Amino acid sequence: MLQDFINVVKTKHIKKSTTDPESGHYHKGEHEQCFAYTHNTCSDKNAFVLDFETTPGNVHDSTSFHLLREKVMNKYEKEITFEVLDSGYKTPAICKEIIESEKIPFMLYTRSKEKKGIFKTKEFIYDEYNDIYICPNNETLKYSTTTKEGYKQYKSNPIKCEKCPLKDKCTKNKNNQKIISVYVWNKYVEQTNELRYTQSWKEIYPERKKTIERIFGDCKENMCLRYTRVRGLEKNRCNASMIFACHNLKKMAIWKSRKDKNKSQKPSILQKLYKFLLKFKQKRQIGKNYTYLSTIKTIKYKI
Repeated sequence: MLQDFINVVKTKHIKKSTTDPESGHYHKGEHEQCFAYTHNTCSDKNAFVLDFETTPGNVHDSTSFHLLREKVMNKYEKEITFEVLDSGYKTPAICKEIIESEKIPFMLYTRSKEKKGIFKTKEFIYDEYNDIYICPNNETLKYSTTTKEGYKQYKSNPIKCEKCPLKDKCTKNKNNQKIISVYVWNKYVEQTNELRYTQSWKEIYPERKKTIERIFGDCKENMCLRYTRVRGLEKNRCNASMIFACHNLKKMAIWKSRKDKNKSQKPSILQKLYKFLLKFKQKRQIGKNYTYLSTIKTIKYKI
């Protein structure tokens, strides 16, 4: 009887579409629940789409990142120095992969989600030589163990914590003990956070709104990428491929149009192609220094 109850508790219920089982159930914040597909997309500094990866809507961005990055690096590794990503990709594993490949990750700083009114982890001083943490009351938290999930735990002495005048601001633990959990690859995240103070970050990261975000806005509003029109992962991948190809052709046509306008030449084939693409409401250069990576959701249908 007890075993049956445990099995019921461990069961995870995943909503599945009966008409398109390959789509994923997507629900984030105040967004309406829907079945959707995700397009993880990478662009260069000129807003040309370099590559993308299509996954069901319930697959987290950080899961599909590695496959997309491998595809892009196989083609343009020598030309990329900076990788600009949104906060959905900010995980210790991704930061580690980028830094160890001798590339520079630029991401937004994410605030700590720790409880208010209690000392945050950054307020405890880490002694790297002795591998201990020092609390605001100058007491030590020694290394205890590493969990199966990869978190190193540092624990204080409960006898000292019980009489500590700062206990109410430090921990609410019933055992009068402060526990700090730090992921084993957390140092890579800290390195990434420190980069936001550099001049390069201040110049390159704001360009996201002109590159990857503009791609999504244009493709959703003018090229029918907001909603899916076909069923199945492969068909949606092919559909997104055509849309991103049209986006790149449109940019090439615009560049060619500006060049021909300066030379007072007749309209080219690319200009005519651009006019054709509008019915669906310089020369291509791959960014030599940085790429932009983000995601877009295409909704199957709302629940």
